[in-house]
Amino acid sequence: MFKILKEKLGNIKKKLVKEVEVESAEEAFAEKGKKINEANLDEILWDLEVALMEADVALPVVEEIKENLKEELQDKRIRKGVDPEKAVELALRNAIKKTLTSERIDFDEFIEKHEKPVVIMFVGVNGTGKTTAIARIAHRLIKNGKSVVLVAGDTFRAGAIEQLTIHANNLGVKIIKHQSGSDPAAVAYDAIEHAKARHKDVVLIDTAGRMQTNTNLMDEMKKIKRVAKPDMIVFVGDSLAGNDAVEQARKFDEAVGIDAAILTKIDADAKGGAALSIAHAVGKPIIFIGTGQEYEDLQPFDEDWMIDRLFEGLDEGLS
Repeated sequence: MFKILKEKLGNIKKKLVKEVEVESAEEAFAEKGKKINEANLDEILWDLEVALMEADVALPVVEEIKENLKEELQDKRIRKGVDPEKAVELALRNAIKKTLTSERIDFDEFIEKHEKPVVIMFVGVNGTGKTTAIARIAHRLIKNGKSVVLVAGDTFRAGAIEQLTIHANNLGVKIIKHQSGSDPAAVAYDAIEHAKARHKDVVLIDTAGRMQTNTNLMDEMKKIKRVAKPDMIVFVGDSLAGNDAVEQARKFDEAVGIDAAILTKIDADAKGGAALSIAHAVGKPIIFIGTGQEYEDLQPFDEDWMIDRLFEGLDEGLS
């Protein structure tokens, strides 16, 4: 997980540590320690930009991380007796964490406090694991004592209806579906009416895996939104898609407005760029990440969790 990004950051850390390591006994006992040379810092920041882009981090995110790191290190000195490696690692960690941090949504609390039924619409392109993510959300809700209705809103593919039906049977929940080729907005309407009549807690709407450039299908999604009036729209992105996932999130946000994101296949993500970039690109939080193949393999996203995967053994050190 994040192997490439971790390697790139490790190389940058070595260069920064070299800058702040003392070269003589006199320097080691200087009152304020060694200051990082500004020209050398600029060169290292350029190396950082290249490294992050090679790890599929979106350019706006790269620029923000660079600025954050410059702010962390410029005009700072390593205190006497402090391990330079730990000080530099902390600076890198803080720079990335500032970029990742956004307004959080506590999904479980949102469901608990919201008027029932809570309607959640899922969007994303084919192949991202959207239908499986919906099933995992349903599994989580059931474990929390909530009743769930699944909506087979991807009426363009008979296989999608069948896949969601299998999940519904496995989980023991109700699924509302029409024939392939039906109006997906009508399916969503029927599901919400069913949920109201049966006093169900949550309605989870699957939608067709639209390419973000397909205008007609995007218009269809807007219709589903008008009819269903979802309380939350969740973008499901594939972390392996890198910057493509970032662009998809941006386009879906422009078309229907997204409130949060789920990032799938993060356990297989060697680069790590999408996880750093999606929340920043749309200004909306990642609420869950997919970490495996089972229903249980969905965990709330926390920026500290990701940072801990990239760095270890941090300690205070800059003054």
